[in-house]
Amino acid sequence: MYQMRWLQHGLFLLLLPLIVASFDLSLASAIGLVLLALLWRWFIALSLVMFPAKGPELVLHTISASHFVEKVRWCMDRLGVSYTERPSAGTLGAFFAGRTVPVLRFRTGLVYSSIGNSPEILRYLWGRYSAETGPAAAFLQPTIERLELERRIDRCGVDLQVWVYFLMLPDRGLTLHAWGDHNPDVPLYQRLLLRPLFPLLRTLIGRSFRLSEIRYLKAVEQIDRLLGEVETSLADGRKSLLGGEIINFTDISFAAISGLWLQPPEYGGGKADTVKIDRVRVPERMRADIERWTTLFPRASAFVQELYRHQRHVSDE
Repeated sequence: MYQMRWLQHGLFLLLLPLIVASFDLSLASAIGLVLLALLWRWFIALSLVMFPAKGPELVLHTISASHFVEKVRWCMDRLGVSYTERPSAGTLGAFFAGRTVPVLRFRTGLVYSSIGNSPEILRYLWGRYSAETGPAAAFLQPTIERLELERRIDRCGVDLQVWVYFLMLPDRGLTLHAWGDHNPDVPLYQRLLLRPLFPLLRTLIGRSFRLSEIRYLKAVEQIDRLLGEVETSLADGRKSLLGGEIINFTDISFAAISGLWLQPPEYGGGKADTVKIDRVRVPERMRADIERWTTLFPRASAFVQELYRHQRHVSDE
């Protein structure tokens, strides 16, 4: 609700020059409108103190088909915190609002804050809940070794974005579906904008990721390398990528990015069902890559599927 108050005030400021010009107002009248806008702003600030907006403590802004979102979503589910997810359509937020996802908004008293990028969100969750939840948050504890592996996994996550966009963008219908065109939780106005804006969004994405055959092949090479390393490390029967029997956020990070291509039934924890695409419907080259990865890296594939089946919540262990 508080966002609506600021939105209305912002729209009034944008319309202010038009109001002055349309009604040919005098200088004194224009100054009066400016003073009114300042008074209005003061009333909004005062109302937030006197009548604070009610809402969830944690709000996760997402797009449904995102491995970086899935990483945070999974960690929050496993941590057992209550949160509200608010999905947006495709890349509208990135190109028209300058905001990527995931973004976590949190309320402490009267103060609302937000933090973006999956690694920074996980560091916040560790700092906020480690003392409060004790062992339940242990999987989020950062160490030098874990942070380095997370950075490598996240870099591979960007390669997967290149892989997805290069192969899927030519298929308008599939891309719109993956962006939430059929997701009723995405605001209607965003879903209506996706179709007419698709050509522009496709061009912007192509230029942002410098999509080309060479870029695609390089991305696949990088993905192969990480999958190969994971395949080798799992040969000793370990349950976690860094060794031992207890999983941590690096395992979840790897499973989240791999879930984007492997598409286990549990992907998204029920929050991405409307954007899933059956393997038989994906582009032929994408399907060939998926089948090759599944065949060449069976231990890595099985590791991801096992985590999705049994490690979504602490109570699953």
